[in-house]
Amino acid sequence: MSTAGTAVPRLVVAAPSSGSGKTTVATGLMAAFTAAGLAVSPHKVGPDYIDPGYHALATGRPGRNLDAYLCGPERVAPLFLHGAAGADLAVVEGVMGLYDGAAGEGELGSTAQVAKVLRAPVVLVVDASAQSRSVAALVHGFASWDPRVRLAGVILNKVASDRHEELLREALEASGVPVLGALRRAKQVRTPSRHLGLVPVAERRAEAAGAVAALAEQVRSGCDLTALLAVAHSAPPLPDEPWAPPAAESAPLVRPVVAVAGGPAFTFSYAEHTELLRAAGAEVAVFDPLRDTALPPGTAGLVVGGGFPEVYAPELSANEPLRAAVARLAASGAPVAAECAGLLYLARELDGAPMCGVLDVTARMTGRLTLGYREAVAVGDSALAAAGTRVRGHEFHRTAVEPPAGAEPGTAPAWGLTWRGSRAANRPERRVEGFVKGGVHASYLHVHWAAEPSVARRFVNRCVGRDAA
Repeated sequence: MSTAGTAVPRLVVAAPSSGSGKTTVATGLMAAFTAAGLAVSPHKVGPDYIDPGYHALATGRPGRNLDAYLCGPERVAPLFLHGAAGADLAVVEGVMGLYDGAAGEGELGSTAQVAKVLRAPVVLVVDASAQSRSVAALVHGFASWDPRVRLAGVILNKVASDRHEELLREALEASGVPVLGALRRAKQVRTPSRHLGLVPVAERRAEAAGAVAALAEQVRSGCDLTALLAVAHSAPPLPDEPWAPPAAESAPLVRPVVAVAGGPAFTFSYAEHTELLRAAGAEVAVFDPLRDTALPPGTAGLVVGGGFPEVYAPELSANEPLRAAVARLAASGAPVAAECAGLLYLARELDGAPMCGVLDVTARMTGRLTLGYREAVAVGDSALAAAGTRVRGHEFHRTAVEPPAGAEPGTAPAWGLTWRGSRAANRPERRVEGFVKGGVHASYLHVHWAAEPSVARRFVNRCVGRDAA
């Protein structure tokens, strides 16, 4: 086997905890190395959809997720190699703290696990704003906790002054972990946030481009890029084969058009999903429900992923021709897959604003954040999955729909969700979630189709031979 596709220079940007500056450093590194002429492959540990948008803006390549819980540890390296094909360098942004994984599952889903699977050196971003000599104890602890994780260097973030930096560097001299950069507190680049994190790139592209350029300059002036590149080149070749979306068993004579919602309201999607749809025989047509008044010509199936429809509810509601087209398509029995924001868009109304009315439910914002990994089984047959299909997914929303799953006449639940780990105690064995109605599969659950490619094949097969509604 050739090592040309497996010897990818790479590093993982991690931190002791959330809020330490991983996104600042990772995005800045991606942009700085890209500006230096390198082809940089961007990756993000975990199910996050928003950071990969900034990574894509920084590098000009799709931001890709590496999620050992959703896809299984065995798929992490193949998916990484797939995304990093042709790259000079790969930068992987971690999630939460370095050793934080799925609750109750040990290291599963953690940045440390991904770093070990990828045999990648780790650069630790430390928020040094409220410490000096103690930084050495902190770094020593992270470096020694798991000897299989190679901590190759530290980047100090939110450093107050030259004197503060001097104290931090002196303290770290005895740790054996080199300081590869120091970023000043006064020069921090601000990026706007709201209820689910950063505002996606698609909603503020011009401002986001300016912020990414500023991050690149901040990292370039405060970090030793030559040393960081040497760290990345120290990663050994990976023995794995790159992942590839499986081709259709028999190519359709006419490729069915699968419309995929995009634009500012629907930004949550894994890059592999459209690749899987195309490999399964579909022609993928992206449209923007905020602007387009009709579905793409010849639409035989519809995918509406996650995003922020609650932010754009008035604009989505005002686009009556498109809402009517979506309702007609669903009424025709065409396959429709809707995740989270897509579920809200198919509802009768969202916070009082009329939506597509495909499902006779209402959706509203709440003050409660629903967040976490889920194990799920398909309750019955649908356009996405045969009854009994088991998947792992992720929920991330502050909305609720009424009536709940299965309560609307003519619908069935999409998934049965099981409680995991310590949460299983004193809980019902299973709860149901989502809606299946005709060809519609709508759910709050985000699923990574690369873990179960049969989902894409089944969906496209249901589209074959259908006339556009």
